[in-house]
Order: sequence, then C-alpha cells, then structure tokens
Amino acid sequence: MTDIITVKTKVNDQVTRVKLTANHPMHDGLSFDEKTEERIPAMFLQQITVLHAGETVFSANLSPAISSNPFLGFSFSGAALGDELVIHWIENTGKTGTQTVVID
Repeated sequence: MTDIITVKTKVNDQVTRVKLTANHPMHDGLSFDEKTEERIPAMFLQQITVLHAGETVFSANLSPAISSNPFLGFSFSGAALGDELVIHWIENTGKTGTQTVVID
C-alpha cells in the first residue's frame, strides 16, 4: 500500500517538531454519493501512533468528526537528525498501515 501520511520534521535546540498530514477522505458514514444517491460507508482513521527508538512519542484517537486529510502536529525531545520515526495507523474498517520516515 502507498504511504498515506506526509511528514515534515524540524530539529531545533534538541526539540523535534513533527507535522503530519494524512491523505484520507475520513468518511463519516452519513454522506450520500451525489450520482448514485447511495450512502457512503464510514471509513476514517481511528488511531495514529508515532514511535521513536521504540517509544511512543505521539498517539491520537480520531473519530468521524475529523475533516478529510487531517493535519496533526506535535513536538518531542531526544531525537537527532537521521533518526527514524515509525508511524502506525488504523482505520475503522480494519485496514492498517506502517510508514517509516527519517528525521531531516
């Protein structure tokens, strides 16, 4: 599966700032397709977890109320340029994904 999350990082004074944008429609299950007039089934990210060196540095539980292509930002300390972040996501449909990005 292709990566659905775009990540930007910046390290400054031993603090790493991370910005995540998920390319996801975040369907709430209440909308209708304009052409078929059928209900669009719920399909949204339920959880996003970010690990650095095996430790959780960020975790978010999301709901259908979150807009499409959600943006999340957070900061943590203890990382250096070249370290890796592992991002896990879970969708309400049971689909999951994992991405690894390098802090630059």
